[in-house]
Amino acid sequence: MSDNIPNKRPPLVEVTGLTKRFHHGRIDHTAVDDVDFTIYSGETLGLVGESGCGKSTLGKLLLRLIEPTAGSIAFAGNDLASLSRRRLKAMRREMQMVFQDPYASLDPRMTVEDIVGEALDIHRLARGTARRQKIGDLLERVGLSRRLLGRFPHEFSGGQRQRIGIARALAVSPRFIVCDEPISALDVSIQAQVVNLLKELQQELGLTYLFISHDLSMVEYLADRVAVMQQGRIVEISDSEVLYRSPQHAYTKTLLDAIPRISDRVRA
Repeated sequence: MSDNIPNKRPPLVEVTGLTKRFHHGRIDHTAVDDVDFTIYSGETLGLVGESGCGKSTLGKLLLRLIEPTAGSIAFAGNDLASLSRRRLKAMRREMQMVFQDPYASLDPRMTVEDIVGEALDIHRLARGTARRQKIGDLLERVGLSRRLLGRFPHEFSGGQRQRIGIARALAVSPRFIVCDEPISALDVSIQAQVVNLLKELQQELGLTYLFISHDLSMVEYLADRVAVMQQGRIVEISDSEVLYRSPQHAYTKTLLDAIPRISDRVRA
């Protein structure tokens, strides 16, 4: 399904005919099925759908964490499949992910300094005192004290660990971040804080997000546009306000009927 929403922003991510099939013995499972969409620079595209519909697989495909079966992904006009290993490594600085489980995604043997600084080391962006200063600045940007640099993941709450994950994603100054269910493992009281942090960072840094979630009230609050996924296909994509007010696809209507509207826990 193609985008039908006019947008004056330049496209950052362009997806055409994207398909991913997994083979389990003699059984083939199509997780992502001939998907087309565009994410524009500086916007948040929400991606919603029931568990198992292919949302997380799609997010991983965009970052080349897994390879597609068919289709193309262009980032800033560059076809990712045609890039050399060296150019793909450089391009990956532009694209990062915030994961669903903030504990499982952090190495328990590493300090916060090394977790956040790992990408700086890989891309050789900072060393010594400059590295430590950069990591401290990143922690403060996400609402944590630089005095926590020597701590380990188990010493933090779930919300604090997710802030560390966000700092890690920001370390290489990306333009695009895939947020894969970033609040689903958090207490309700903490979810709004993390969503508001993401929104503030977007405004400050000009970030572009794909925000994957099953929490449609949070998506309504955060996203400029929303794509609805069902059984590997995008069945509807529209401006957020339009989609929530006047959904066109029967599946979208079913999803919206099953949830409370705009969440007071965010607007409070």
